Amino acid sequence: MKRTGPLVVCFIFAIIMMVQAFVPHPFSEDFLQLSNNHLMVMSTFALAIGISTFVHLHLTKIRKNGEGWYFSIVALVGMVVTATVGIFGKTEAGTLYDKIFFYIQNPMQSAMFSLLAFFMASAAYRAFRARSFEATLLLLAAIIVMLGRVPIGDLMTGGATSKITEFLFSVPNMAAKRAIMLGVSLGVIATSLKIIFGIERSWLGGTD
Repeated sequence: MKRTGPLVVCFIFAIIMMVQAFVPHPFSEDFLQLSNNHLMVMSTFALAIGISTFVHLHLTKIRKNGEGWYFSIVALVGMVVTATVGIFGKTEAGTLYDKIFFYIQNPMQSAMFSLLAFFMASAAYRAFRARSFEATLLLLAAIIVMLGRVPIGDLMTGGATSKITEFLFSVPNMAAKRAIMLGVSLGVIATSLKIIFGIERSWLGGTD
């Protein structure tokens, strides 16, 4: 029953939601709104589970003096301070909550993205080695696109790199993107059907 119950509930609600999507009736619209409200409630419980897991993970690292335990202290203090200020204080412009967001979170995000750019550059250097025909095409396309996105590229080629870059984005890139999205969509549909009909049961946890 522990596995049959969730499978039955999943099947029933999946069929109901699929029917609702194709039946433009006031009753189905009301049911969708009710389902979204219940989803928000369940998301709140999921948030509580996430917070408890976050706290437990970092407290365990602090107690065991694990690697980088002082970062765990900073993470816990930051979470408590931000949550307290956001819940009990005001969130308008110029408040402490607003300053935490703009003067602490935003600079840290900028720093993380800056570091990520260097990691991407090093990964691109390792990947863009012309060891095969496909890698050579990738290398040439990357060079053309990079030159087409900076002023010096147009200056060197008289505007040719910008035109080639627009062509690459509009034709080959768009075709490949649509093919990938179509494949992903078909994969999502297939996986959803397997879950609905009980063929895929890994989401239940444990082993069959």
